[in-house]
Amino acid sequence: MDKFFKLKENGTTVSTEIIAGLTTFFAMSYIIFVNPAILSATGMPSQAVFLATIIATVIGTLVMGLFANVPYAQAPGMGLNAFFTYTVVFALGFSWEQALALVFICGLLNIFITITKIRKSIIKAIPESLQNAISGGIGIFIAYIGVKGANIIQFTSEAANIISINNQQFIADGTYSSIFSVVTNGGIIPALVDFTNPSTQLALIGLVILIILIVLKVKGAILISIILTTIIGIPFNVVDLSNLSISSSGISNAFGDLGITFGAAFGPKGMMSLFSDPSRMPLVIMTIFAFSLSDTFDTIGTFIGTGRRSGIFSEEDQKSLETSTGFKSKMDKALFADAIATSIGAIFGTSNTTTYVESAAGIGAGGRTGLTSVVTALLFLACILITPIAGIVPSAATSPVLIIVGVMMLSSFTKINWENLEEAIPSFFASVFMGLAYSISYGIAAGFITFCLIKLCKGRLNEVHPILIVSTLLFILNFIILAIL
Repeated sequence: MDKFFKLKENGTTVSTEIIAGLTTFFAMSYIIFVNPAILSATGMPSQAVFLATIIATVIGTLVMGLFANVPYAQAPGMGLNAFFTYTVVFALGFSWEQALALVFICGLLNIFITITKIRKSIIKAIPESLQNAISGGIGIFIAYIGVKGANIIQFTSEAANIISINNQQFIADGTYSSIFSVVTNGGIIPALVDFTNPSTQLALIGLVILIILIVLKVKGAILISIILTTIIGIPFNVVDLSNLSISSSGISNAFGDLGITFGAAFGPKGMMSLFSDPSRMPLVIMTIFAFSLSDTFDTIGTFIGTGRRSGIFSEEDQKSLETSTGFKSKMDKALFADAIATSIGAIFGTSNTTTYVESAAGIGAGGRTGLTSVVTALLFLACILITPIAGIVPSAATSPVLIIVGVMMLSSFTKINWENLEEAIPSFFASVFMGLAYSISYGIAAGFITFCLIKLCKGRLNEVHPILIVSTLLFILNFIILAIL
């Protein structure tokens, strides 16, 4: 084991790596509950997503540990799963099967740019300020989803502000049955609820529990808060125990549901229909680009941010990010492992699998090699045994997690020079518009467009990388197409 993982060479021991693996697991295990809660909103079977989440996490993390020999864990990414559900499926109108096909293609694209010098060009194209703004903006978006999921806010719109109901023009004195959507303009007013809803009360209790645990730096705080909030939800009648099963048949049923999502990306409702409408091709391309952009920079940020401080990646490894091709360093291998995991996850039925920044918890505990990742993967594998009870976790228990994870991601804003308006304005639009437009890709578009506009006004458009200019033009073209359609 010492020879395979090079433990002595990296200044670590088996016991240290095991503790680090446990630490990483507890820091990120919330994803097995949160990911199904988000993706099941698209119509995907919740237990199938639960299993797909575990399988993608185990495979991706094992590849990271055994192939790249680095202490990083992978799982379906927060923010990317929200983009999958709320933007790709709900806003852009793709089916969840088509969305899985898009994720699979994104994985192939990431594999391609990892083994070629295209990766170097893409990394250099995006200004560092926008990278930080995108990361912080996703935090805003995730936190906002958590606030909505907790039912803490409500929205009021007077009749004069309603544009349409059920995609039909609204008439103030008209009557509608089976209302499923209401479109209103800027007259909508957000406000706090009156907190009489038991689900909202439970979410607030869960938020208080999580804040206390996080501030006290309790290991596994997120998972503990989910479990405690779920238990408290039983007397609140928010948790339904009527369908709880602890028999092996529950696991069998979950694997039966997995058959619905496994390979769906390639079926008639997935890849086979994705390219059937030529008019949607620009939208398909832009969505793949948005997936790939977020996935790529989440991973690179995690590697560079944690690897530099800990010495996991040497200076040579970091330089190879821009200069090398193939798998000549641990950085190259780690990036390849991340790209592979995305396509594997899509096959089983989950959104982009990415390297988790929570891996920093295990690194902080002393993890330095792939043995840390192997331990984490085995712990996730054991979680399959709790499949029958996964469905009882209410959104009131997971929504506080989204809020706090969003808060954690806001630290990227500290790296932006807000006193420099040339940097601050694009960063503002890239980040804040993710929440206001309820779309990660639209936030990225707003950042790119304002960045290029400012450079154009200053007569310094030549400072903008051609890839960024092309991406901006594609975003504008996408908006024009949506307006025409």
